[in-house]
Amino acid sequence: MGGVLQPGRPQFFDACAERRLTWWPELGVGFYPVECGAEPYDAAYFERYQRQADSAIGRALMQARVDLVNRHFAGTVVDIGIGSGAFLEGRNGAAAGRPNTFGFDVNPIAAAWLKSRSLWLDPYQGQVPAVTLWDVLEHIPDFGELLDRVSAWVFVSIPIFTSAQHVLRSKHFRRDEHVWYFTNEGLIRTFDGCGFDLAAMNTIETDLGREDIGSFVFRRR
Repeated sequence: MGGVLQPGRPQFFDACAERRLTWWPELGVGFYPVECGAEPYDAAYFERYQRQADSAIGRALMQARVDLVNRHFAGTVVDIGIGSGAFLEGRNGAAAGRPNTFGFDVNPIAAAWLKSRSLWLDPYQGQVPAVTLWDVLEHIPDFGELLDRVSAWVFVSIPIFTSAQHVLRSKHFRRDEHVWYFTNEGLIRTFDGCGFDLAAMNTIETDLGREDIGSFVFRRR
């Protein structure tokens, strides 16, 4: 090589990164290469979220999410990755019979649930004013493509970390689901790079009993 750096990414990097967490401390961002097809998105996954939603903490979380969105935006929202559908039911239930919250999900069970209620809306087919990403952003490898479709608001709840060591010991380090890991500053910096400013943030979900969860509101510049 004669001491000259070669173009491209060295094979050694790929070998080190394969099936391992890569962490960029300067950015406050981590990446884990979830193997395609490893994601557990099926009927059991949907039913687990239904059970979680039907609990005291589940109901409190959904109300906190509805309140957070309505505090900033009264229009149409697409809930990306609907879990059990509880957020849609909660926000639409307060909409005086005029649904203003729709959903999109890669889980075929959740997709069927949405379509049976005429609540399916694919944000990748056009612009949408707002999306919610409740425990979802970390699942999406190319989230920039989704954010490009949002004209105004993004609402996020997500695990927040302080370091790679924090990720590795966390219950939220899920090798079959979670691709992205962020510090507080890393998430804000990432959204800034996608054209969004931070409008609000809180730790209400952690206060309600979850572990290391931050809630964020971002607005398109």
